[in-house]
Amino acid sequence: MTNTPSTATAPSAPAPAATLALSADEARRLALRAQGLLGAPDRRAGVRGVLRHLGAVQLDTISVLARSHELVPYARLGAVGRPTVEAAYWTDTHSFEYWSHAACILPVEEWPHFAFRRRAYRARTKWYHDLPKEAYDSVIDQIRTQGPLTATELGGAKNGGPWWDWSEAKVAVERALMLGEVVCTERRSWKRVYDLAERAIPDALYHDDLDDAECLRRLVAQAGAAMGVATRSDLADYHRLKGEQVDAVIEDSGLVPVEVEDWGKPAWADPAALASPPQGRHRTTLLSPFDSLIWERPRTERIFGFSHRLEAYVPKQKRVHGYFAMPLLAGGRLVGRVDPAREGRTLVARQVSLRGRKAVSAMAQALREAAEWVGCDSVRIERCDDREAAAALIAELGD
Repeated sequence: MTNTPSTATAPSAPAPAATLALSADEARRLALRAQGLLGAPDRRAGVRGVLRHLGAVQLDTISVLARSHELVPYARLGAVGRPTVEAAYWTDTHSFEYWSHAACILPVEEWPHFAFRRRAYRARTKWYHDLPKEAYDSVIDQIRTQGPLTATELGGAKNGGPWWDWSEAKVAVERALMLGEVVCTERRSWKRVYDLAERAIPDALYHDDLDDAECLRRLVAQAGAAMGVATRSDLADYHRLKGEQVDAVIEDSGLVPVEVEDWGKPAWADPAALASPPQGRHRTTLLSPFDSLIWERPRTERIFGFSHRLEAYVPKQKRVHGYFAMPLLAGGRLVGRVDPAREGRTLVARQVSLRGRKAVSAMAQALREAAEWVGCDSVRIERCDDREAAAALIAELGD
């Protein structure tokens, strides 16, 4: 037998892994679990655990039932005391306030990853307010010698005109905050308290040596983990990055590409989120309009088929759902909303809308729990355009 020499062939490259396909329902459940709204709440980690998990909790001046940064852990943990919430955020240098999705409370561990934004502010050549160098230096010297101070304690926040007519001290300290020379370490009577970053941020974290790419990789990965599954625009919106910044780091972020039914655009998922199917009980709760689950309107519509818009800044006559309409989350879906207010010890539902009669019991439960949390002992329904649903809701609340 003769041996026929074989023809050598180059080894073929491995075929690329198939992109994982997710149903719309799977994506919705992944998003809920990633936001801490599906499954047992982590009560041992508490408010600080919620903050670390979400990566950012938005602040806002509006206070109806409570301020938004209090409503966010309430939605996930239940009736944790409001003083406990504040203490968890601000004691032991656990967090700081900075510009993320908006003005947000951030875990102090994220300080190094916002170096890219501080550098961008330092490179800015044009500002809205003119500021003499001596005014800036004076504010820094005051904080250095006197310790943490509010803008009022620095000499006053306003010049006496409209709200944007800031004093030199206010302009200076806000600029120092953006540049990273000072940091907001707490809110006192809703006023920012400023301290030197070199004094307030732990030594191990007080550095700006991460380059922009490393900062962006971390923030994109963190946003992906906090959302479970997300599109490019979702990832950019979470910490208000630019789309091209996401594009530059997405392949190295650790997120994996997926296809989601009916999304019609590329998406990425957190591998940890894909490791096990989302299971457990859904939270029934009212959400702050500034809750990170519903930050981006297109994402909220894509996942929940629910159009959400804060109407506090809309002229009263043009409002559809009310000043501070809070979406109702129940059974893993957004099934209604309520515009609440407080009158003494009564929680007033100024306007209620429900997506079907099945949402009546969930709304009653959510209103009762919210009322108890803020120290109210009764609930009054002021308006609900669906008369039968209104009657059923009033009956349930009266039980």
